[in-house]
Amino acid sequence: MMPGLDDCYSIERLRQRARARLPRLIFDFFDGGAEDERTLRENAAAFAEVRLAPRVLRDVARVDLSGSLLGRPAGMPLAIGPTGAVGFGRRGGDVMLARAAAAAGIPYALSTSATAAIEEIADKAPGRLWFQAYILQDKERLHDLVARAGAAGYEALVITVDLPVGGKRERDLAHGLAFPMKIGPRNFFQFARKPAWSLDMLLRRPPVMPSLAGLNRMASDRKAMRSVAGRNYDPAFDLAALARLRDRWPGKLIVKGVVHGGDVEAIVRLGADALVVSNHGGRQLDGGIATLWALPEVVAAAAGRVPVLLDGGVRRGSDIYKALALGAAGVLTGRATLYGVLAGGAAGAAKALAILRDELARTMQLCGTPALDAIGPDVLRVPSPFPPLSSYSPCLPRAATAWAASVQAEMLEEN
Repeated sequence: MMPGLDDCYSIERLRQRARARLPRLIFDFFDGGAEDERTLRENAAAFAEVRLAPRVLRDVARVDLSGSLLGRPAGMPLAIGPTGAVGFGRRGGDVMLARAAAAAGIPYALSTSATAAIEEIADKAPGRLWFQAYILQDKERLHDLVARAGAAGYEALVITVDLPVGGKRERDLAHGLAFPMKIGPRNFFQFARKPAWSLDMLLRRPPVMPSLAGLNRMASDRKAMRSVAGRNYDPAFDLAALARLRDRWPGKLIVKGVVHGGDVEAIVRLGADALVVSNHGGRQLDGGIATLWALPEVVAAAAGRVPVLLDGGVRRGSDIYKALALGAAGVLTGRATLYGVLAGGAAGAAKALAILRDELARTMQLCGTPALDAIGPDVLRVPSPFPPLSSYSPCLPRAATAWAASVQAEMLEEN
């Protein structure tokens, strides 16, 4: 283990180590959210509102974290989700994360805005690979990226549908963050205080985002109050366009960014293989519903036809456990594993996964559930009335509403 990581016994400790290592504007790019960052905070706070009611006198001498994601074995119910621009925080970080995922037997999703090419990840970190595609205005570029992912053997295409335009990320605006980065009066001293990071970027030059190379420069526009994200994305992308993209892709299709049960039916009908309940980690729309609260509604609308994953706010193994108990087939980590690689490189990425795995196994033992299929809503104590199911049932299909009502009744009976 890399020296200095032994005392990083939690994701928060990795976060602190990453913050100490990076210039402030770089750390804030990864750590921050939109506007007042309420959704960013509430994603994590929602997990804290759900309590566990352990079952006792169960044989938990051994626990089994293995299961399946998208019909294939997974070492634990987790995939590393797409995170962009990783190389600006840790050179080669995309490959490090992909290798950590492969070693753990879980999928890794490469972002369109990654600092590694599609083929580089496939060559250097073979494993279960997903490619996350932002909907670019340049459709020729988008279709080329999708075709390259297929040729490189990626098993799934992740279409992010919650970013028609970029959010207002005020930390980025305050720093004047732009890609490519420039040293100016506002950020000179931030770079000077972190000489190891700054010298690496100066001598070896900053990395590039190969999938976006040649598109419009992603610069901060303080007058228009726009952040660096979303500049090249297509706000006209709709369900019909998604169906056309589905026709182009022969592999598994994952639709990421669903939080409303009313959107599920049409997405499932056009051939999606999985859904991800996600609000982009609170980085785009502030004031949106926490993903844990949105999860049961989406699970109800899916009604068992496709697996539903959760993204956003996962910082503990017990968070994974709570998501599973509310119907998720697994979770995606964004910042949790990102903090690991930013803090300690390859060893930090492995450390983040080890922390989450250990905490999930421990929670399973302490709650009397030795296998994933034993985790259910009976071990939860939730706010009453439980907001996600009682508030939104009118928008769901009849069968899904009945399913949601049965889960609600089970929860209320236990509570």
